[in-house]
Amino acid sequence: MRAPVSVIIPTLQAEAALAGCLAALMEGLEAGLIREVIVSDGGSQDATHRIADGAGAIWCAGPPSRGGQIRRGCAAAGGDWFLILHADTRLAPGWSGAVAAAMTRPETAGYFRLRFDEGGLAAWIVAGWANLRARVFGLPYGDQGLLIARGLYEAAGGYPDMPLMEDVALARRLRGRLRAMDAVAITSAEKYRKQGWLRRGARNLWTLARYFAGVAPERLAASYRR
Repeated sequence: MRAPVSVIIPTLQAEAALAGCLAALMEGLEAGLIREVIVSDGGSQDATHRIADGAGAIWCAGPPSRGGQIRRGCAAAGGDWFLILHADTRLAPGWSGAVAAAMTRPETAGYFRLRFDEGGLAAWIVAGWANLRARVFGLPYGDQGLLIARGLYEAAGGYPDMPLMEDVALARRLRGRLRAMDAVAITSAEKYRKQGWLRRGARNLWTLARYFAGVAPERLAASYRR
């Protein structure tokens, strides 16, 4: 019997983080959960391809658009379950048991509790807000990962081909069917360190508010990059 989970990781210039993300998946391989790892790239010019190839991942390349990249990865996947992770996210030890438990509920999709790879009050507050937002409003972001059965994914229409907010768009379609898993996703705090915790957090909230107000994801992505 083939392992049930296809892991899909969208990448773009991800050489600094990808190896850590992939290493944390070994637990799932040893538990017999992971069927394949698909790295869906958007045109990296660094060592991302070499790292993915060295880990035995399937390489799936196409135009840059995180939603489109994840959608392509899911289309190429052979598993009955999809586990979508960002390249700068590492699953904390013990995650495979939580995933196995969540797979007994194919009618719901699961996400991880968020933690940053550095301590301090600011990191604790931002992670706490993210976990509260996911639990109360049903809006986990992509850095919290997503475990979803193929059937539920297809019924929800999959990820839209959007450069930004693709995670929120799918979460809204899955409202009432998202559940936190008893495991942690550790994500990089690099962007917060560079831009400042308060500034970055406020920028994320403003981007979310503009998306809900109907601003096109392409405009949001252009503003976000600036």
